[in-house]
Amino acid sequence: MHMEGLVIQKMKVVILCGGMGQRMREYTDAVPKPLVSICGKPMLWHIMKIYSSYGFNDFVLLLGYKGEKIKQYFLNYKLNTNNFTLETDSGKIEMWDSANDRFKITFLDTGLKSMTGCRIKKAQQVIGHKPFMLTYGDGLSDININKLIEFHSKKERIATVTGINKKSQYGILKAHEGIATSFGEKQDYIGTINGGFFVLQPEVFNYLNEDEGCVFEDEPIKKLVQDGELAVYIHDGFWASADTQSDVLELNKRCKDIENLRKAR
Repeated sequence: MHMEGLVIQKMKVVILCGGMGQRMREYTDAVPKPLVSICGKPMLWHIMKIYSSYGFNDFVLLLGYKGEKIKQYFLNYKLNTNNFTLETDSGKIEMWDSANDRFKITFLDTGLKSMTGCRIKKAQQVIGHKPFMLTYGDGLSDININKLIEFHSKKERIATVTGINKKSQYGILKAHEGIATSFGEKQDYIGTINGGFFVLQPEVFNYLNEDEGCVFEDEPIKKLVQDGELAVYIHDGFWASADTQSDVLELNKRCKDIENLRKAR
């Protein structure tokens, strides 16, 4: 499973963007969770810029709830991200400045009620038989993407997940020498949690199906652990997940930290 440099540079980044965000209805009644504003930009934009700072600009967005709003945001991307002058009689638009983002984005509708495993499985038609990266549309981190990929290549497993050490309501990972030994249910104590930012070999699709109830974090990940095919890359830097209104308010107080996420290390 060793990945050559050429393959790595062509890796697509898949982002789960379809959830209904029921724990933050204050925002998600109007927009999908990935478009919730953090420091003046959608959370999704910040995530994409993390990868882009390492040269990964080919994205696959797995859409569901209010997915049309994500499409609209990027279809109007230049107008949304730049100052400009409009001549109303002619319709001429003169951009004052131009964002240097060179994203290539595939928008894939994966269903309104589909769970994460089903959404990822539906991305197989776009990914093909190539390694790819995957993350959630609500998680931010100053993770070093290059080191993550190097770790994945070294461990030669089907999947690598980024592990975060913190007290949380998320499922707890246990690992030995970088390989997961268990993936537990949600527990309220300090442990290594699933922080997203996966690197995956195409064989991961063998663990998934298109049943809309297929949850990646349930049987598929547990089976990967059972087969010794889940590596755990520990990240001890900045990491935050925006699950509630209070999470969003806290992140909007840390704009300097958020800005630093976009700088490759």
